[in-house]
Amino acid sequence: MSVEQVQNIGGGEEGAAEQAGGAVAAAALSSYPVAPGYRLNVRSGPGTNYSVVRVLAEGSRVTINCQRTGERVSGPYGTSNIWDNIGGGQYVSDTYVRTGSDGYVAPRC
Repeated sequence: MSVEQVQNIGGGEEGAAEQAGGAVAAAALSSYPVAPGYRLNVRSGPGTNYSVVRVLAEGSRVTINCQRTGERVSGPYGTSNIWDNIGGGQYVSDTYVRTGSDGYVAPRC
Protein backbone atom coordinates (compact mmCIF):
# COMPACT_ATOMS: atom_id res chain seq x y z
CA MET A 1 0.00 0.00 0.00
CA SER A 2 1.42 3.39 -0.93
CA VAL A 3 1.03 6.49 1.21
CA GLU A 4 0.57 9.86 -0.45
CA GLN A 5 2.08 12.83 1.34
CA VAL A 6 1.07 16.46 1.04
CA GLN A 7 3.60 19.06 2.10
CA ASN A 8 2.39 22.16 3.93
CA ILE A 9 4.46 24.85 2.24
CA GLY A 10 2.85 27.73 4.23
CA GLY A 11 4.39 27.36 7.74
CA GLY A 12 1.47 29.25 9.29
CA GLU A 13 -1.05 28.14 11.88
CA GLU A 14 -2.87 24.90 11.27
CA GLY A 15 -6.50 24.24 12.11
CA ALA A 16 -9.76 25.78 11.07
CA ALA A 17 -11.71 28.28 13.12
CA GLU A 18 -14.99 27.01 14.48
CA GLN A 19 -18.11 29.14 14.72
CA ALA A 20 -19.88 29.15 18.11
CA GLY A 21 -22.85 31.44 18.52
CA GLY A 22 -21.55 33.83 15.87
CA ALA A 23 -18.14 34.20 17.57
CA VAL A 24 -14.97 32.49 16.51
CA ALA A 25 -14.27 29.96 19.27
CA ALA A 26 -10.87 28.94 17.91
CA ALA A 27 -9.50 32.44 18.49
CA ALA A 28 -9.15 31.53 22.17
CA LEU A 29 -7.03 28.45 21.37
CA SER A 30 -3.26 28.71 21.53
CA SER A 31 -0.92 27.62 18.79
CA TYR A 32 2.29 25.77 19.53
CA PRO A 33 5.52 25.51 17.52
CA VAL A 34 6.74 22.26 16.01
CA ALA A 35 10.28 21.36 17.12
CA PRO A 36 12.88 23.34 15.16
CA GLY A 37 14.45 21.52 12.23
CA TYR A 38 11.66 18.96 11.83
CA ARG A 39 9.21 18.30 9.01
CA LEU A 40 6.45 16.63 11.00
CA ASN A 41 4.30 13.77 9.72
CA VAL A 42 0.59 14.30 10.35
CA ARG A 43 -1.12 10.93 10.72
CA SER A 44 -4.72 9.75 10.42
CA GLY A 45 -4.66 8.38 13.99
CA PRO A 46 -2.60 8.40 17.20
CA GLY A 47 0.31 6.18 16.19
CA THR A 48 3.01 5.56 13.62
CA ASN A 49 1.02 2.63 12.20
CA TYR A 50 -1.57 5.14 10.88
CA SER A 51 -1.12 6.59 7.41
CA VAL A 52 0.60 9.93 6.82
CA VAL A 53 -2.02 12.41 5.56
CA ARG A 54 0.37 15.36 5.11
CA VAL A 55 3.70 16.73 6.28
CA LEU A 56 4.13 20.01 8.16
CA ALA A 57 6.98 22.23 6.97
CA GLU A 58 9.82 23.27 9.26
CA GLY A 59 8.77 26.25 11.37
CA SER A 60 5.07 25.30 11.43
CA ARG A 61 2.76 26.02 14.35
CA VAL A 62 -0.25 23.88 15.30
CA THR A 63 -3.49 24.50 17.14
CA ILE A 64 -4.36 21.55 19.37
CA ASN A 65 -8.10 20.80 19.34
CA CYS A 66 -7.88 17.89 21.78
CA GLN A 67 -5.45 15.18 22.89
CA ARG A 68 -5.66 11.41 23.28
CA THR A 69 -3.48 8.50 24.23
CA GLY A 70 -1.87 6.39 21.54
CA GLU A 71 1.42 4.80 20.66
CA ARG A 72 4.35 5.75 22.90
CA VAL A 73 7.04 7.49 20.86
CA SER A 74 10.22 9.47 21.52
CA GLY A 75 10.93 12.88 20.03
CA PRO A 76 12.88 16.06 20.75
CA TYR A 77 10.63 16.85 23.74
CA GLY A 78 10.82 13.45 25.43
CA THR A 79 8.87 10.19 25.32
CA SER A 80 5.09 10.18 25.55
CA ASN A 81 1.90 8.43 24.46
CA ILE A 82 0.02 11.74 24.06
CA TRP A 83 -1.10 12.60 20.52
CA ASP A 84 -2.42 16.02 19.50
CA ASN A 85 -5.47 16.32 17.25
CA ILE A 86 -4.86 19.29 14.94
CA GLY A 87 -7.84 18.76 12.63
CA GLY A 88 -10.35 16.17 11.48
CA GLY A 89 -8.47 12.87 11.38
CA GLN A 90 -5.08 14.62 11.83
CA TYR A 91 -2.73 13.69 14.67
CA VAL A 92 0.86 14.54 15.60
CA SER A 93 2.92 13.17 18.46
CA ASP A 94 3.07 15.62 21.35
CA THR A 95 6.80 14.88 21.62
CA TYR A 96 7.37 17.05 18.51
CA VAL A 97 5.27 20.02 19.70
CA ARG A 98 6.58 22.53 22.27
CA THR A 99 3.62 22.86 24.62
CA GLY A 100 5.65 23.62 27.74
CA SER A 101 4.15 20.60 29.52
CA ASP A 102 4.72 16.85 29.79
CA GLY A 103 0.98 16.38 30.32
CA TYR A 104 -2.28 17.37 28.67
CA VAL A 105 -2.74 21.00 27.59
CA ALA A 106 -6.09 20.51 25.82
CA PRO A 107 -9.27 18.49 26.48
CA ARG A 108 -9.14 14.77 25.81
CA CYS A 109 -10.62 13.59 22.53
